[in-house]
Amino acid sequence: MASVVGTYARAFADVVVGSKLDYARSMQELRDFQALFGESDPLRRVLENPSIPGDRKRAVLDGIAQRQGMSRQVRNLIAVLTDNRRLPLFGDILKNIERELNDRLGFAEAEVTSARDLGDPEKRLLEAEIAKLTGKRVRARYEQDASLLGGAVVKVGSTIYDGSVKGQLARIREQLVEG
Repeated sequence: MASVVGTYARAFADVVVGSKLDYARSMQELRDFQALFGESDPLRRVLENPSIPGDRKRAVLDGIAQRQGMSRQVRNLIAVLTDNRRLPLFGDILKNIERELNDRLGFAEAEVTSARDLGDPEKRLLEAEIAKLTGKRVRARYEQDASLLGGAVVKVGSTIYDGSVKGQLARIREQLVEG
């Protein structure tokens, strides 16, 4: 299934880049549909039911697209996924679209967890440091976790940069146990 997911993700990334669509808006429209699709059992039953004709499914989708202000390209992706019975893979496809677009547009997604709420100057400084490390522009999501005691943990892809007090104490403990 990974190749199927990747095929749809690459195709939609081609559309976004080729049509110069607003990346953030396209991703938000996809996330909004994912939330609606996940919350609505009746919608899932209609769109995933093979006995309901495609034109009826597309009519439902058109109503949703109009109500949510969905772009034609996002609506068309969802229609293709519906027609090809790939909606159960929507979450995986969405993750792959985001990864593909980040790679193509030179962005690194960073998850920053800090012991306290960071101010805007601190966020800018941290994002600048992450950009130096990755060589890419940074899109960061911030969370708080008081158990870190101080500092921050930054995750970029599968790489974790642990600058937290909790992490430093764990490393000291390991050194003491080994030594």
